[in-house]
Amino acid sequence: MEKKTINPWAWQKERNYNQAVEVSNVQSTLYCSGQAAIDQEGISSNADMKSQLLQAISNLEEVISTAGYELSNIVKLNVYSTATDEFLSHFHILKKWVALHKIEQALTVVEVVALYETLKVELEAVAVK
Repeated sequence: MEKKTINPWAWQKERNYNQAVEVSNVQSTLYCSGQAAIDQEGISSNADMKSQLLQAISNLEEVISTAGYELSNIVKLNVYSTATDEFLSHFHILKKWVALHKIEQALTVVEVVALYETLKVELEAVAVK
């Protein structure tokens, strides 16, 4: 598998994402459903945004590793949040996680009216190998 990032500008680097990621010679692709702050028993969190973001990241890690993929091979990440301002106040958590795992992904952040039950943030990813 070969990855090439496309960045006509430099400003996105401080936000830890790329304008586009080209992937060639892919063996397989994993499309992850949105991962949110839902525990192993299927109970949705009613905690604050920061706690929910940390749990969503943990759940996404679990899905990707269980499938036999590396976090560094996430090429697309979508973030859905019920409160963008609140999410952005914790964006540094996501940036740190991306940097830690050397993820080079395209990124989209979308504010939505609601998520399932009491959820505030959901992470959806595409990974390749």
